[in-house]
Amino acid sequence: MDLKMLKTFQMIVHHGSFIRAAEEMNYAQSTVTMQMQKLESDLGVQLIERGKKIRLTEAGRLLYEQSLPIVRDMERVQQNMSELQWGMAGSLRLGVTEPTASYRLPAVLKKFLTLYPKIRIAVEFGSTPALSERLLQGDIDLALCSAPDLGAELYFEPLFKEPFLVLMPEDHPLAKQEIVEPDQIRDYPLLITSATCPYRRKLEMVMQDAGGMPSNTMEIGSMTALKYYVAGGLGIALVPKITVNSLPEGTTARAISGDLIEMTFGLLCKTSEVPLKLAGAKLYQFLKQELR
Repeated sequence: MDLKMLKTFQMIVHHGSFIRAAEEMNYAQSTVTMQMQKLESDLGVQLIERGKKIRLTEAGRLLYEQSLPIVRDMERVQQNMSELQWGMAGSLRLGVTEPTASYRLPAVLKKFLTLYPKIRIAVEFGSTPALSERLLQGDIDLALCSAPDLGAELYFEPLFKEPFLVLMPEDHPLAKQEIVEPDQIRDYPLLITSATCPYRRKLEMVMQDAGGMPSNTMEIGSMTALKYYVAGGLGIALVPKITVNSLPEGTTARAISGDLIEMTFGLLCKTSEVPLKLAGAKLYQFLKQELR
């Protein structure tokens, strides 16, 4: 007994005719007859009483009732397997760094999930080093982050550059300038992110070329919280431009000179898994399309 036989049996019962069942399933009538003979032989019982009008035996009625959910479930399984094979369904674990996770990703994922409603995505936040390690351990499938310290096991595809601005209180002395020079930052209290944050490393590179980090710094563990600490008068900060599209009251932003004042973001995955397959390939290509 297989799924094909059960579906043929159900079609005969539904239409009350071997001929109509054969037409509906695009089979020869002899094929339908042979399938029913094989099904009855496998089960060792008669299912249908043949005549001008077919009638189910007691065994036929029992099989029909109990086979309906079986066929329905098996068809659902087949459909799910097909969708999985074509990347239309599946589960993905996506790692993301800030500020992309909060400012860019929500709208992109909403659009993606509208197109692929059967793909499930779990979003994990972390720093680029942490996400790199989780990729290597197989804990996530893909990461959207800044350029990592690449090794042979990781593949990074750049997508966009995130420019920086200097955020400061409106009455700050540097607010009188259109463009701030990196060495001017050293004269004022500076808010910085944690040591593992790629933005912190970028800031240190910029300040190193400008004479070194200022002595008066305060570490703030959250990139997205920096602007509120600036608004609180605790210092100035070098922040991604996208985080200050809506400035906190009492603050202003200025451009900063130099070629290093931007950070590259892109897609990170294991080299052994390039190109990604199934649903992962769908998400990878969609993020490229939307963010590049």
